[in-house]
Amino acid sequence: MAKEYGKLRGRIVERFGSQSCFADAMGITEQTVTNKLNGKREFSQGDIIDWCNALEISAELVGDYFFANKLSNA
Repeated sequence: MAKEYGKLRGRIVERFGSQSCFADAMGITEQTVTNKLNGKREFSQGDIIDWCNALEISAELVGDYFFANKLSNA
């Protein structure tokens, strides 16, 4: 099942203004951010920790941002 990262995208824009600025702050390419948010690359445990720290996402909310499944129309 595909993951839904809309809430994570919103948090990135809320905190950094754009995916590009977030990527710069994280020391990664914007393409890497895009690939992860589009499900083309998996998040490692380290990625999740780093992104949560940068985006000020508490441990209690990690699931809301990284593990929400996309609902199907079936």
